[in-house]
Amino acid sequence: MSQNPNMLRTMIGIGLTLIFVLGYAVYSNTVESEYYGYETTNVSESLESNQDDEGVAEWFLSTNMPITWVNVSVIGAPQDSILRVQAEGTPWFHSPFLGDNLDFPFNCEGDGDYSDLVETCDYSTNHEITITQEESILRGIVSSILPIEGLGYLQADDLEEAYDKADELISEEATIITWRIGVYDDEGNALESAGIEIYVSMVYHELTDVNEFQIDPIEESVYSLATLIGCFSLMLVLPLIIYFSAVYKARKDEATRLEAPPLDN
Repeated sequence: MSQNPNMLRTMIGIGLTLIFVLGYAVYSNTVESEYYGYETTNVSESLESNQDDEGVAEWFLSTNMPITWVNVSVIGAPQDSILRVQAEGTPWFHSPFLGDNLDFPFNCEGDGDYSDLVETCDYSTNHEITITQEESILRGIVSSILPIEGLGYLQADDLEEAYDKADELISEEATIITWRIGVYDDEGNALESAGIEIYVSMVYHELTDVNEFQIDPIEESVYSLATLIGCFSLMLVLPLIIYFSAVYKARKDEATRLEAPPLDN
């Protein structure tokens, strides 16, 4: 900077230019967004199950809905018996960690480079748990494509196309599934149903609304400006420290040279 005093003005000019370009980018992406958010119902519905033989602890029911969560609760089953849930029509995800607050990495699908480092779900048509308490719950997820929280995003050219895509996505996840639920001993024999109660609830989704994804251009511009100023400040601090240190050293050396007594010849 000492050799080029215009550098500071140049960097300020570049910063203002970047602020203008960044502000325009934020504005243009706000008014012409290609992303749309779609909202769905996120309702847990209790379903009634049927029995072929009321004396045997085996139940069945059928669904034809876009489903995410499946919860099967059993009450009054003997300790160490087995609750088994089978879905005839599609495989689904299950893990004993689903729905729990965990203090270790967990990713139900377990895809990607880190799949060996996290706990994952089993993906099968048939899942089971061992009964260890008065009430035991087997949880699963049927569709990982549907928005579990009821809000998802997609790309489209306009609102009409976005609505059609969202409707198609949800409709394709509606599959006819026959659920077979049973309580068995360790040899695989069905127990008597006396004293055993089964409760089934599932979370299904229906499309309710589609909106264009929007951001506040003023708020985003303020954040962008603050970030840019912070970055340029960090870039300027070190050069300015070096510059002022060099100027101070040069002045100190000059003062020392002027105060030094002349050399005698």
